[in-house]
Amino acid sequence: MKKTVSYYEFSDWFRQHRPNNFSRAGLLALWEMLENYEDCTGEEIEFDPIAYCCEYTEYGSMEEFWQDYPDEEKYPNSDAIMDYTTVWCFGTESFIIQEF
Repeated sequence: MKKTVSYYEFSDWFRQHRPNNFSRAGLLALWEMLENYEDCTGEEIEFDPIAYCCEYTEYGSMEEFWQDYPDEEKYPNSDAIMDYTTVWCFGTESFIIQEF
């Protein structure tokens, strides 16, 4: 049994249950990333917000990223991170990665 979830339901769930996982812009970027995946693969994704919190992390800058992955030479920018995982850039410096 599946239910289609709107962006409002998606973002509302996070605001109510996990308000510190993603910013407002980050939630929109995550939604777009998941929608893009569905469009490209033709595969529907189950709405599993806890899994999204574990699988994806939002960073506001490379400096924030380097706090979790402190190898600036290996990961000098978001393009270099793409060699290791999925990266979804949004805004001026913000991006979401799939944990690796």
